Amino acid sequence: MDKIKQVAIVGGVHGNEFSGIYLVKQYQARPELINRASFESRCIWANPEAHYANKRYLHSDLNRQFKNVDLANPTLSNYEQSRAKVLNAELGPKGAAKTDLLIDLHNTTSNMGACLILTQAGPFYNQLAAYVKMVMPEAIISRDEDHFDAADHALMCTLGRYGVLVEVGPQPQSVLRHDILDLMDRMTRHILDFVELYNTGKLRSLPKKTEAFRYLYSIKLPMNEQGERLGMVHQNVQDKDYQPINPGDPIFMLFDGTEVYYEGEQTVYPTFINEAAYYDNNLAMSLNEKVVITLD
Repeated sequence: MDKIKQVAIVGGVHGNEFSGIYLVKQYQARPELINRASFESRCIWANPEAHYANKRYLHSDLNRQFKNVDLANPTLSNYEQSRAKVLNAELGPKGAAKTDLLIDLHNTTSNMGACLILTQAGPFYNQLAAYVKMVMPEAIISRDEDHFDAADHALMCTLGRYGVLVEVGPQPQSVLRHDILDLMDRMTRHILDFVELYNTGKLRSLPKKTEAFRYLYSIKLPMNEQGERLGMVHQNVQDKDYQPINPGDPIFMLFDGTEVYYEGEQTVYPTFINEAAYYDNNLAMSLNEKVVITLD
């Protein structure tokens, strides 16, 4: 049987996302919270220098540095690019990792609740999604380009043989919220409980079908030819992550009072709405389709 023997819980990939950092510190102080009989857990603080500077990153987004081709490129040597190579050596190497499961903890300023993000497909992930949704009904399951091979993913969680992100919000940058930290803790420990049951063959009957959302594409804020913003996310969309947007619904309000409508042909479900960290790229939101994860 495929067993998980080494688990890494990683916080602080982004220095101003505080929940993961403080949760890792909590787990280090109270290891009984993450200890399970069938596997070993360790905690990693991924980007301390960015945290000390109270920034998302110093030079480059650390969570975009883990493609195989980039990890193998010695000319990529700024702080985050170098840090990625160190983490790859410590937790990977990617493709032959000593870490069986990597749980990467993140905050978002968007109103996403507790979201389990899967970047790969397969029976392990499908069972994990079904279990988390069963024991934590408010959880959102997201499939983020899970059709791509792990080698082509730039996210840190793909260092592990298996890897997931726990994304929880809304939480402002460089702020702690009790409710958000609690959600992150609960989801993380549910994942660890799943692994224990998975390893020991004691998984009870899981739902055959689990609702999930699959990433389609991202859209930008309205811009002019000079790169200046012409509007903002419409109030009918703001804070309504995973709520449907239908063709013809307003999605932007221009500063001159003009409404901009969604012109797609299918109902979509937005997430990362007005995420503060994405303003440097003028990204307004990501759009998803609703899917069902089915167990055999």
